[in-house]
Amino acid sequence: MKVLDLRCGYGHGFEGWFASESEFLSQLDQAMVQCPVCGDSKVVKEPSAPRLNLSPSRVESSEMRQTAGVADSDSRTLAWLAAARHIVAHTTDVGDQFAQEARRMHYREVNERGIRGTTTVDEAHALLDEGIAVLPFVMPEGLKEPLQ
Repeated sequence: MKVLDLRCGYGHGFEGWFASESEFLSQLDQAMVQCPVCGDSKVVKEPSAPRLNLSPSRVESSEMRQTAGVADSDSRTLAWLAAARHIVAHTTDVGDQFAQEARRMHYREVNERGIRGTTTVDEAHALLDEGIAVLPFVMPEGLKEPLQ
């Protein structure tokens, strides 16, 4: 099993596990490798090296700052992905009926529950004008379907 460090066109870093390098290249050519965060299929393999356990005093401070920036970016991505998974697990997808369903709950025509779905920007503004709280959240394509 080959574990590769990958990065999408939007800068999200993630790992991919493949039977071989040729299997990775084959899947990449068929656009089967996608970012788990945003679904982008423009994926590149990052250079990787064996891990060296060096004490912090032996690592140059500029290198530490550079690595910290990557770690901060990756931790924000992981936090966003965790939030997306939580939303999927604790809400019902009402699809393009989001605005109608939000209004039905607001006006107590149906029981209140957590929902997610899609609507236009104008419709979202109309909901806000009616006092219905909505929050835009870009859902990763990979979470919209069951994971394998």
